[in-house]
Amino acid sequence: MAVDEGKLNEFLGKAVGDLGAAMSAALVLVGDRLGLYRELAKGPLTSAELAQRTETHERYVREWLGNQGAGGYVTYDAAANKWFLSPEQALCLADPNGPVDMPGAYNIVQATFHALHRTLENFESGQGMEWGDHHPCLFHGTERFFRASYNANLIASWLPALDGAVARLQSGARVADVGCGHGASTLLMARTYPSSSFIGYDYHAESIRVAREHAAAAGLNNATFEVADADGYPEKDFDLIAFFDCLHDMGDPVGVSRHARAALKSDGIAMIVEPFANDRVQDNLNPVGRVMYGASSQICVPVSLARKGPALGAQAGEARLREVVVDGGGFTRFRRATETPFNLVLEARP
Repeated sequence: MAVDEGKLNEFLGKAVGDLGAAMSAALVLVGDRLGLYRELAKGPLTSAELAQRTETHERYVREWLGNQGAGGYVTYDAAANKWFLSPEQALCLADPNGPVDMPGAYNIVQATFHALHRTLENFESGQGMEWGDHHPCLFHGTERFFRASYNANLIASWLPALDGAVARLQSGARVADVGCGHGASTLLMARTYPSSSFIGYDYHAESIRVAREHAAAAGLNNATFEVADADGYPEKDFDLIAFFDCLHDMGDPVGVSRHARAALKSDGIAMIVEPFANDRVQDNLNPVGRVMYGASSQICVPVSLARKGPALGAQAGEARLREVVVDGGGFTRFRRATETPFNLVLEARP
Protein backbone atom coordinates (compact mmCIF):
# COMPACT_ATOMS: atom_id res chain seq x y z
CA MET A 1 0.00 0.00 0.00
CA ALA A 2 1.45 3.33 -1.06
CA VAL A 3 1.58 6.00 1.63
CA ASP A 4 1.36 9.68 0.77
CA GLU A 5 4.03 11.26 2.97
CA GLY A 6 2.30 14.64 2.97
CA LYS A 7 -1.01 13.14 4.11
CA LEU A 8 0.84 11.02 6.67
CA ASN A 9 2.51 14.07 8.18
CA GLU A 10 -0.77 15.93 8.14
CA PHE A 11 -2.47 13.13 10.06
CA LEU A 12 0.41 12.78 12.51
CA GLY A 13 0.28 16.50 13.20
CA LYS A 14 -3.41 16.21 14.02
CA ALA A 15 -2.84 13.09 16.13
CA VAL A 16 -0.06 14.73 18.14
CA GLY A 17 -2.31 17.72 18.77
CA ASP A 18 -5.05 15.41 20.00
CA LEU A 19 -2.58 13.50 22.17
CA GLY A 20 -1.47 16.76 23.75
CA ALA A 21 -5.09 17.71 24.42
CA ALA A 22 -5.80 14.31 25.97
CA MET A 23 -2.66 14.45 28.11
CA SER A 24 -3.70 17.92 29.29
CA ALA A 25 -7.27 17.04 30.25
CA ALA A 26 -6.43 16.14 33.85
CA LEU A 27 -4.34 19.31 34.11
CA VAL A 28 -7.38 21.43 33.21
CA LEU A 29 -9.08 19.88 36.23
CA VAL A 30 -5.98 20.65 38.31
CA GLY A 31 -6.12 24.28 37.23
CA ASP A 32 -9.78 24.50 38.06
CA ARG A 33 -9.80 22.68 41.38
CA LEU A 34 -6.67 24.32 42.79
CA GLY A 35 -7.74 27.82 41.74
CA LEU A 36 -4.85 28.35 39.32
CA TYR A 37 -7.04 29.76 36.58
CA ARG A 38 -8.88 32.05 38.96
CA GLU A 39 -5.64 33.61 40.23
CA LEU A 40 -4.20 34.04 36.74
CA ALA A 41 -7.39 35.83 35.72
CA LYS A 42 -6.61 38.54 38.28
CA GLY A 43 -3.34 39.56 36.59
CA PRO A 44 0.15 38.42 35.48
CA LEU A 45 2.07 36.19 37.89
CA THR A 46 5.34 34.30 37.97
CA SER A 47 5.16 30.59 38.70
CA ALA A 48 6.40 31.30 42.24
CA GLU A 49 3.74 33.95 42.83
CA LEU A 50 1.01 31.68 41.51
CA ALA A 51 2.18 28.83 43.72
CA GLN A 52 2.24 31.09 46.76
CA ARG A 53 -1.26 32.41 46.14
CA THR A 54 -2.73 28.95 45.63
CA GLU A 55 -0.64 27.21 48.33
CA THR A 56 0.80 24.79 45.79
CA HIS A 57 4.34 23.61 44.96
CA GLU A 58 6.18 25.88 42.55
CA ARG A 59 7.91 23.14 40.61
CA TYR A 60 4.62 21.49 39.72
CA VAL A 61 3.04 24.87 38.92
CA ARG A 62 5.92 25.75 36.60
CA GLU A 63 5.40 22.58 34.59
CA TRP A 64 1.63 23.09 34.56
CA LEU A 65 2.10 26.59 33.16
CA GLY A 66 4.32 25.25 30.38
CA ASN A 67 1.66 22.73 29.42
CA GLN A 68 -1.13 25.27 29.52
CA GLY A 69 0.86 27.85 27.59
CA ALA A 70 1.74 25.33 24.88
CA GLY A 71 -1.93 24.50 24.51
CA GLY A 72 -3.05 28.13 24.33
CA TYR A 73 -4.93 27.98 27.63
CA VAL A 74 -2.74 30.58 29.35
CA THR A 75 -0.59 33.41 27.95
CA TYR A 76 3.11 33.97 28.60
CA ASP A 77 4.89 37.33 28.77
CA ALA A 78 8.49 36.26 28.10
CA ALA A 79 9.97 39.68 28.85
CA ALA A 80 8.43 39.75 32.33
CA ASN A 81 8.54 35.98 32.85
CA LYS A 82 4.90 36.13 33.90
CA TRP A 83 1.77 34.24 32.98
CA PHE A 84 -1.82 35.45 32.73
CA LEU A 85 -5.22 34.75 31.22
CA SER A 86 -6.47 36.89 28.37
CA PRO A 87 -10.06 38.13 28.77
CA GLU A 88 -11.19 35.39 26.39
CA GLN A 89 -9.32 32.66 28.25
CA ALA A 90 -10.63 33.92 31.58
CA LEU A 91 -14.21 33.91 30.29
CA CYS A 92 -13.95 30.22 29.43
CA LEU A 93 -11.76 28.96 32.28
CA ALA A 94 -12.04 31.09 35.39
CA ASP A 95 -15.72 31.79 36.07
CA PRO A 96 -17.92 28.74 36.79
CA ASN A 97 -20.95 31.04 36.95
CA GLY A 98 -20.30 32.69 33.61
CA PRO A 99 -21.57 32.00 30.09
CA VAL A 100 -18.88 29.41 29.28
CA ASP A 101 -17.43 26.81 31.66
CA MET A 102 -14.89 24.60 29.92
CA PRO A 103 -13.53 22.98 33.11
CA GLY A 104 -17.06 21.77 33.80
CA ALA A 105 -16.92 19.77 30.58
CA TYR A 106 -13.64 18.19 31.65
CA ASN A 107 -15.43 16.66 34.62
CA ILE A 108 -17.55 14.85 32.04
CA VAL A 109 -14.37 13.65 30.33
CA GLN A 110 -13.13 12.36 33.69
CA ALA A 111 -16.36 10.40 34.09
CA THR A 112 -15.81 8.57 30.80
CA PHE A 113 -12.52 7.17 32.10
CA HIS A 114 -14.15 6.04 35.32
CA ALA A 115 -16.65 4.14 33.15
CA LEU A 116 -14.12 2.75 30.66
CA HIS A 117 -14.50 -0.84 31.85
CA ARG A 118 -18.27 -0.62 31.41
CA THR A 119 -17.88 0.99 27.99
CA LEU A 120 -15.71 -1.91 26.86
CA GLU A 121 -18.28 -4.39 28.14
CA ASN A 122 -21.12 -2.48 26.47
CA PHE A 123 -19.40 -2.47 23.09
CA GLU A 124 -19.05 -6.24 23.30
CA SER A 125 -22.44 -7.09 24.78
CA GLY A 126 -24.74 -4.34 23.51
CA GLN A 127 -25.88 -3.68 27.08
CA GLY A 128 -26.24 -0.23 28.61
CA MET A 129 -25.35 1.75 31.70
CA GLU A 130 -27.80 3.70 33.81
CA TRP A 131 -27.13 7.37 34.44
CA GLY A 132 -26.93 6.79 38.17
CA ASP A 133 -24.19 4.17 37.73
CA HIS A 134 -21.69 6.79 36.60
CA HIS A 135 -19.12 8.46 38.82
CA PRO A 136 -20.53 11.59 40.56
CA CYS A 137 -18.14 13.79 38.59
CA LEU A 138 -20.46 13.26 35.61
CA PHE A 139 -23.41 14.83 37.43
CA HIS A 140 -21.28 17.71 38.72
CA GLY A 141 -19.70 18.33 35.32
CA THR A 142 -22.99 18.16 33.47
CA GLU A 143 -24.51 20.73 35.82
CA ARG A 144 -21.57 23.10 35.43
CA PHE A 145 -21.13 22.84 31.67
CA PHE A 146 -24.81 23.08 30.79
CA ARG A 147 -25.55 25.72 33.43
CA ALA A 148 -23.14 28.04 31.64
CA SER A 149 -25.03 27.54 28.39
CA TYR A 150 -28.33 28.21 30.15
CA ASN A 151 -26.87 31.36 31.72
CA ALA A 152 -25.92 32.62 28.27
CA ASN A 153 -28.99 31.58 26.29
CA LEU A 154 -32.06 30.36 28.16
CA ILE A 155 -33.52 33.67 29.34
CA ALA A 156 -32.02 35.90 26.66
CA SER A 157 -32.85 33.94 23.53
CA TRP A 158 -34.31 30.45 23.93
CA LEU A 159 -37.49 31.27 25.83
CA PRO A 160 -38.17 34.43 23.79
CA ALA A 161 -37.95 32.29 20.63
CA LEU A 162 -41.00 30.29 21.77
CA ASP A 163 -44.20 31.94 20.64
CA GLY A 164 -45.88 33.58 23.65
CA ALA A 165 -43.81 31.80 26.29
CA VAL A 166 -42.28 34.85 28.00
CA ALA A 167 -45.64 36.58 28.43
CA ARG A 168 -47.05 33.49 30.12
CA LEU A 169 -44.03 33.15 32.38
CA GLN A 170 -44.22 36.78 33.41
CA SER A 171 -47.91 36.57 34.28
CA GLY A 172 -47.71 33.18 36.01
CA ALA A 173 -47.31 29.82 34.31
CA ARG A 174 -47.03 26.21 35.44
CA VAL A 175 -43.78 24.72 34.17
CA ALA A 176 -42.27 21.24 34.25
CA ASP A 177 -38.56 20.66 33.68
CA VAL A 178 -38.27 16.97 32.76
CA GLY A 179 -34.88 15.32 33.27
CA CYS A 180 -33.81 18.30 35.36
CA GLY A 181 -30.67 16.81 36.91
CA HIS A 182 -29.33 19.16 39.58
CA GLY A 183 -31.96 21.73 38.64
CA ALA A 184 -29.78 24.44 37.07
CA SER A 185 -32.28 25.20 34.32
CA THR A 186 -35.27 24.99 36.68
CA LEU A 187 -33.77 27.39 39.19
CA LEU A 188 -32.66 29.89 36.56
CA MET A 189 -36.21 30.09 35.23
CA ALA A 190 -37.68 30.23 38.72
CA ARG A 191 -35.40 33.10 39.68
CA THR A 192 -36.23 35.03 36.52
CA TYR A 193 -40.00 34.48 36.62
CA PRO A 194 -41.13 34.65 40.28
CA SER A 195 -44.84 34.68 39.35
CA SER A 196 -44.58 31.23 37.78
CA SER A 197 -44.27 27.85 39.50
CA PHE A 198 -41.72 25.24 38.44
CA ILE A 199 -41.35 21.56 39.14
CA GLY A 200 -38.30 19.55 38.15
CA TYR A 201 -38.52 15.82 37.54
CA ASP A 202 -35.68 13.33 37.34
CA TYR A 203 -35.52 9.57 37.86
CA HIS A 204 -32.12 9.91 39.58
CA ALA A 205 -32.88 10.38 43.29
CA GLU A 206 -29.45 11.76 44.18
CA SER A 207 -29.78 14.51 41.57
CA ILE A 208 -33.16 15.48 42.99
CA ARG A 209 -31.65 15.65 46.47
CA VAL A 210 -28.97 18.06 45.20
CA ALA A 211 -31.54 20.12 43.30
CA ARG A 212 -33.61 20.54 46.46
CA GLU A 213 -30.54 21.71 48.33
CA HIS A 214 -29.77 24.25 45.63
CA ALA A 215 -33.34 25.54 45.69
CA ALA A 216 -33.24 25.95 49.46
CA ALA A 217 -29.87 27.71 49.31
CA ALA A 218 -31.23 30.10 46.68
CA GLY A 219 -34.37 30.79 48.69
CA LEU A 220 -36.60 29.97 45.75
CA ASN A 221 -40.04 28.92 46.96
CA ASN A 222 -41.53 28.64 43.47
CA ALA A 223 -39.36 25.66 42.48
CA THR A 224 -39.88 22.11 43.71
CA PHE A 225 -38.31 18.83 42.68
CA GLU A 226 -39.65 15.30 42.53
CA VAL A 227 -38.25 11.88 41.71
CA ALA A 228 -40.23 10.62 38.71
CA ASP A 229 -39.76 8.90 35.38
CA ALA A 230 -40.14 11.14 32.35
CA ASP A 231 -43.28 9.26 31.37
CA GLY A 232 -44.67 8.82 34.88
CA TYR A 233 -45.18 12.17 36.63
CA PRO A 234 -48.86 12.61 37.53
CA GLU A 235 -49.29 16.40 37.37
CA LYS A 236 -51.10 17.98 34.39
CA ASP A 237 -52.21 21.31 32.94
CA PHE A 238 -48.73 22.69 32.37
CA ASP A 239 -48.21 25.80 30.27
CA LEU A 240 -44.68 24.75 29.42
CA ILE A 241 -42.81 21.46 29.60
CA ALA A 242 -39.07 21.63 28.97
CA PHE A 243 -36.55 18.95 28.08
CA PHE A 244 -32.97 20.14 28.32
CA ASP A 245 -30.46 17.87 26.57
CA CYS A 246 -32.19 14.72 27.74
CA LEU A 247 -34.87 13.46 25.34
CA HIS A 248 -32.31 11.56 23.27
CA ASP A 249 -31.23 9.69 26.42
CA MET A 250 -34.68 8.35 27.18
CA GLY A 251 -35.58 4.68 27.17
CA ASP A 252 -38.94 5.50 25.56
CA PRO A 253 -38.75 8.96 23.97
CA VAL A 254 -42.01 8.39 22.08
CA GLY A 255 -43.81 7.50 25.32
CA VAL A 256 -42.20 10.48 27.04
CA SER A 257 -43.41 12.78 24.25
CA ARG A 258 -46.91 11.32 24.40
CA HIS A 259 -46.99 11.78 28.18
CA ALA A 260 -45.87 15.39 27.85
CA ARG A 261 -48.58 16.11 25.29
CA ALA A 262 -51.21 14.76 27.68
CA ALA A 263 -49.77 16.78 30.57
CA LEU A 264 -49.84 20.08 28.67
CA LYS A 265 -52.74 22.45 28.43
CA SER A 266 -54.38 22.44 25.01
CA ASP A 267 -52.42 25.58 24.11
CA GLY A 268 -49.26 24.57 25.99
CA ILE A 269 -45.69 24.53 24.73
CA ALA A 270 -43.07 21.81 24.77
CA MET A 271 -39.50 23.10 24.56
CA ILE A 272 -36.99 20.48 23.48
CA VAL A 273 -33.34 21.52 23.72
CA GLU A 274 -31.06 18.98 22.06
CA PRO A 275 -27.40 18.86 21.05
CA PHE A 276 -26.90 20.51 17.67
CA ALA A 277 -26.91 17.95 14.88
CA ASN A 278 -27.58 17.88 11.17
CA ASP A 279 -29.69 15.07 9.76
CA ARG A 280 -26.90 13.52 7.67
CA VAL A 281 -23.91 11.86 9.31
CA GLN A 282 -21.45 13.46 6.90
CA ASP A 283 -22.64 16.91 7.97
CA ASN A 284 -21.79 16.17 11.61
CA LEU A 285 -18.16 15.22 10.98
CA ASN A 286 -16.81 18.40 12.53
CA PRO A 287 -15.38 19.45 15.92
CA VAL A 288 -18.79 19.84 17.59
CA GLY A 289 -19.99 16.53 16.17
CA ARG A 290 -16.82 14.87 17.41
CA VAL A 291 -17.53 15.98 20.97
CA MET A 292 -21.16 14.95 20.72
CA TYR A 293 -20.52 11.51 19.20
CA GLY A 294 -17.87 10.93 21.88
CA ALA A 295 -20.24 11.74 24.73
CA SER A 296 -23.05 9.88 23.02
CA SER A 297 -21.20 6.59 22.63
CA GLN A 298 -20.05 6.58 26.26
CA ILE A 299 -22.97 8.21 28.11
CA CYS A 300 -26.13 8.87 26.08
CA VAL A 301 -26.52 5.66 24.09
CA PRO A 302 -25.76 3.44 27.12
CA VAL A 303 -28.42 5.21 29.22
CA SER A 304 -31.08 4.52 26.62
CA LEU A 305 -29.97 0.95 25.95
CA ALA A 306 -30.00 0.23 29.69
CA ARG A 307 -33.77 0.77 29.47
CA LYS A 308 -34.18 -1.12 26.18
CA GLY A 309 -34.60 2.16 24.34
CA PRO A 310 -33.95 3.20 20.73
CA ALA A 311 -30.69 4.97 21.62
CA LEU A 312 -31.35 8.11 19.60
CA GLY A 313 -27.94 9.43 20.58
CA ALA A 314 -26.72 12.98 20.94
CA GLN A 315 -26.61 13.44 17.16
CA ALA A 316 -30.18 12.40 16.44
CA GLY A 317 -30.94 15.45 14.30
CA GLU A 318 -34.13 17.43 13.80
CA ALA A 319 -35.81 15.04 11.36
CA ARG A 320 -35.45 12.06 13.69
CA LEU A 321 -36.68 14.12 16.64
CA ARG A 322 -39.68 15.22 14.62
CA GLU A 323 -40.55 11.56 14.06
CA VAL A 324 -40.41 10.96 17.80
CA VAL A 325 -42.35 14.03 18.89
CA VAL A 326 -44.91 14.37 16.09
CA ASP A 327 -45.33 10.96 14.47
CA GLY A 328 -44.96 9.05 17.72
CA GLY A 329 -45.78 11.58 20.42
CA GLY A 330 -48.86 13.07 18.81
CA PHE A 331 -47.84 16.73 18.70
CA THR A 332 -49.26 18.52 15.67
CA ARG A 333 -46.85 21.45 15.29
CA PHE A 334 -43.06 21.27 15.45
CA ARG A 335 -40.43 23.82 14.49
CA ARG A 336 -36.86 24.87 15.13
CA ALA A 337 -37.28 27.97 17.26
CA THR A 338 -33.61 28.90 17.42
CA GLU A 339 -30.15 27.35 17.63
CA THR A 340 -26.60 27.82 18.87
CA PRO A 341 -23.42 26.06 17.72
CA PHE A 342 -24.08 23.49 20.46
CA ASN A 343 -27.87 23.25 20.65
CA LEU A 344 -31.09 22.97 18.70
CA VAL A 345 -34.10 24.56 20.41
CA LEU A 346 -37.30 22.95 19.17
CA GLU A 347 -40.88 24.01 19.87
CA ALA A 348 -43.75 21.52 19.81
CA ARG A 349 -47.47 22.20 20.25
CA PRO A 350 -50.33 19.76 20.97
